[in-house]
Amino acid sequence: MQANTHILVIRLSAMGDVAMTIPVIRALIEQHQEIKITFLSKAFLKPLFDGIPNVTFYAADVTKKHKGVLGLYQLYKELKKLKITHIADVHNVLRSKILRSYFKFSSKHIGVIDKGRSEKKALTRTTDKIFKQLKTSHERYAAVFRKLGFSVDISKPTRLEKSKLQNSIINLVGEKKNHWIGIAPFAAYDAKMYPLDLMEKVIDELSTKNTLLLFGGGKSEIETLSKIEKKFSNCISVAGKLNLSEELNAIAHLDCMLAMDSGNAHFSAMLQIPTITLWGATHPFAGFAPYNQPQENCILPDLEKYPNIPCSIYGNKICDGYEDAMRTISPKKVIEKVETTLKLNS
Repeated sequence: MQANTHILVIRLSAMGDVAMTIPVIRALIEQHQEIKITFLSKAFLKPLFDGIPNVTFYAADVTKKHKGVLGLYQLYKELKKLKITHIADVHNVLRSKILRSYFKFSSKHIGVIDKGRSEKKALTRTTDKIFKQLKTSHERYAAVFRKLGFSVDISKPTRLEKSKLQNSIINLVGEKKNHWIGIAPFAAYDAKMYPLDLMEKVIDELSTKNTLLLFGGGKSEIETLSKIEKKFSNCISVAGKLNLSEELNAIAHLDCMLAMDSGNAHFSAMLQIPTITLWGATHPFAGFAPYNQPQENCILPDLEKYPNIPCSIYGNKICDGYEDAMRTISPKKVIEKVETTLKLNS
């Protein structure tokens, strides 16, 4: 390994995907304490990297300053000053391809993610479906660093120090006196969202003995969570009331997170909080299950009734007649799983 090793890691978007890199970055730094990492992504994701030693965050402004081919060249010139020795492209999209092409002329070591597109296509097709567990995203990220010559074992989570609960959380939620359960009922696509009428039944039962923190973002989600908050006792929406850094602090103090196949599930998993996920048109076999969570924490629809699941990798497509697949997950099953998880981790 060369002296002054400095790895540029490129992952420009998707909160959940950036969050999934965190356990890999932590393991890499812990196992190679002499290296330095600069992580390139969108500015609002910087809090995800707070407290990780030897890691610097660099904000890419792809809508203004770093927009287009010329903007990416400007970004390259900025990054070049950092004396990068290795490039880990864990995104492999047009922007990252253009950016890493500039570095080729500088004789940098470059590793690129293999997204496994052909096997994912085989997993989601309706005829001759090959239904098997694919390599996880975490392993795909780790493989990029191995291509660069860095061994990395992600089988055991790096030990984390629990952060102190911030005053902004205490002012909003109060002091912690019982179990805190996070509930993130939304996803990027409807096909990945547990029906809200069923989720309200889950909330109604769990709120009798626990404090529920509701997570979401965007105007419509904030409005919906506000209505739910008013409807049930011991139920507090943090959506729109906390910044990302504060949300992560709140998540770090949860006893359990209940989420969809979505970013919040990966936030809680990267913070080593027991995480239960509800799945609709997607499936954990595609490799996007939260890090280091038991397989049984992924609750699936009735696959005998809906055998073509997963219909898609990201949930943006749904098979005909599969709109109600998640209704085969009963609120009782979800409640029992949450209560069992609380007992196991109390």
